Amino acid sequence: MKVGILGGGQLGRMLALDGIPLGMTFRFLEPTAGSPSDGLGDVVRAAYDDAHALDRFAEGLDVVTYEFENVPAASTDRLAGRVELHPNPSALAAAQDRVVEKEGFAAVGIPTAPFRPIDSLDGLRAAADELGLPAVLKTRRFGYDGKGQAVLREREHVDQAWEVLAGQPLILEGFVRFRRELSILAVRGRDGACAFYPLTENVHRRGILWTSRAPADGVTDAVQRTAEGYARGVLEAHDYVGVLAIELFDTEDGLLANEMAPRVHNSGHWTLDGADVSQFENHLRAVCGLPLGSTGVTDHAGMVNLIGSVPPVEELLAVAGARVHLYGKSPRPGRKVGHVNVRGPAATVAEAMGALEALALGD
Repeated sequence: MKVGILGGGQLGRMLALDGIPLGMTFRFLEPTAGSPSDGLGDVVRAAYDDAHALDRFAEGLDVVTYEFENVPAASTDRLAGRVELHPNPSALAAAQDRVVEKEGFAAVGIPTAPFRPIDSLDGLRAAADELGLPAVLKTRRFGYDGKGQAVLREREHVDQAWEVLAGQPLILEGFVRFRRELSILAVRGRDGACAFYPLTENVHRRGILWTSRAPADGVTDAVQRTAEGYARGVLEAHDYVGVLAIELFDTEDGLLANEMAPRVHNSGHWTLDGADVSQFENHLRAVCGLPLGSTGVTDHAGMVNLIGSVPPVEELLAVAGARVHLYGKSPRPGRKVGHVNVRGPAATVAEAMGALEALALGD
């Protein structure tokens, strides 16, 4: 099958690397030269909203998918009239707007933090009074890795945050006191079959995912089923095909949904080496109409992101069991340039991750 991917970043790279052994070939629509997916298939070098480029990109493809959620709606609409497109653009549209996303969660019975749409300073002040402080003011669209948001802890922060973020649609979210952050990765095939990876525990630094461990410690069967139920509700609401990630807060009152990603996700990178079938292969199986693979995990797995720069590879490889995945991206502060996976007994994974974190931090 010939698969088109909107985007040529590291997620597109990992999709292609898992699909090539299955006999798949790839074409990428990617505006930036020297992207991580270069060399793994044809590249149409153009903007995502270039109508003529979209037509050239779609020609001869069996299916199109995407590796990031900020694809213009007009582009997916144009492609949907020419080629099979998964996941459903309705999920893409929901994930692009935090208010629509949370309203969608509520529609299928998934609890979230309290929130209010914000379009004026007076509205922000009123919402802050209603929800209380601390609270988090975010852009409704395009924010990621901690960008486009501000934590309001004191009353004076309200006006300060408005000065920084005003001029675009915003959302104020009530502050959630959580024990830890989790994510559920789910995959749904064209035939409606669903499979779920075990809940993953995630740690962020400066708003960027830093480490993931799976299965998350202390997760009961009931909690896993709750998370799977949340994911199934979203999958079915959108007639979704492919991998979906939902980020969750683990609170005293249960799991709350934070946000979703209608694509393969950073918190599932451990599946490349720690699961029977990775999220990337399962996504391709789903969108291509192939049987889903096992989401089972042998023992424990962990991932450490490499952010900003890459430590000497020989030092990373000296950590027992380390599997290094570099993206071919130039170093830059705050940029994800690779990750390292480990797997094995829980104690072994914990020890290896401690060593990798020290290397990644430059300690």
